[in-house]
Amino acid sequence: MSTTTATGRNEQRHGMPYLVMTRQFRAPIDDVWAAVTESDRLARWIGTWSGDPAEGEVTFQMRYEGDDVPPERFVIDECEAPHRLAITTEAPYEAEQVTWHLELDLAEADGVTTLTFAQSVPDPAMAESVGPGWDYYFDRMVVAETGGDVTAVVFDDYYPALSEHYKAEFGS
Repeated sequence: MSTTTATGRNEQRHGMPYLVMTRQFRAPIDDVWAAVTESDRLARWIGTWSGDPAEGEVTFQMRYEGDDVPPERFVIDECEAPHRLAITTEAPYEAEQVTWHLELDLAEADGVTTLTFAQSVPDPAMAESVGPGWDYYFDRMVVAETGGDVTAVVFDDYYPALSEHYKAEFGS
């Protein structure tokens, strides 16, 4: 039985629903920024990127979704290191291409950095799989950043176990 908890909520941003969740780290903001922007740090918990961010985009590759997941083009809409990163990407979701807007905001107070993540949800029914996926990945990030074993974070503990929370949250 899973003790994993759904942490995402539905929040209106830019006139559409967004999945929003937070994680806290007892670490300086620059360290958490590196964990979400440096390819070798991202590789520990989600994936890698290649290319030159100064050109306004990178190619992102998920590392823990199987071998058949195609790379995604991440367009960098905003980058205000070490506080804000906003990205737009198109990726396959079931039988169609979907445009996703991702926002990462970091704030540090009293030795704790809070990461707030938001992703657009073009169709409320998507939240029941996307929400558990992000809970899984951000829990992996927490484990990676505290020196733990990320393989101990098991996707089957998240999906479909957390789907009902997101169905209710997004009214799907």
